Amino acid sequence: MAGEGEKGEGKGFKVEDRRRFSPETGEPREATEREDPSEGPGKKTASEGSSEKERATDESFSEINFSTFVISLSTQALMHLGEIPNPLSGKVESDIPVAKQMIDIIGLLREKTRGNLDQGEEKLINDVLFDLRMKYVETVKRK
Repeated sequence: MAGEGEKGEGKGFKVEDRRRFSPETGEPREATEREDPSEGPGKKTASEGSSEKERATDESFSEINFSTFVISLSTQALMHLGEIPNPLSGKVESDIPVAKQMIDIIGLLREKTRGNLDQGEEKLINDVLFDLRMKYVETVKRK
């Protein structure tokens, strides 16, 4: 194997710079279409396919901020309390210990962000915690 390179059989490799930014200026590079000559025309390379997936994923998710994060955690807690159906199975399922953990996580977030939230975020997290804790108590009483 080491001898193959020394014989000079012409096997080599091609180095292609795939960085998104120019190393000299740091400016974004223009997108260029990369096509493998061994593939037929119109076929996309793996890097192009993945960039299309990234764009589709970026468009399907809205911007995450503190409020949307708290709402997503509360939605998970509601699902585990059996208040809303599981989006994967479509069935209403209950997992009380996991629901309690989600509620505790939101409570922890409130404590750790105290004094750093704007008025709307503070009201949201307080209202969400109150509602979830009340639903938790009701659910535990029913079981």
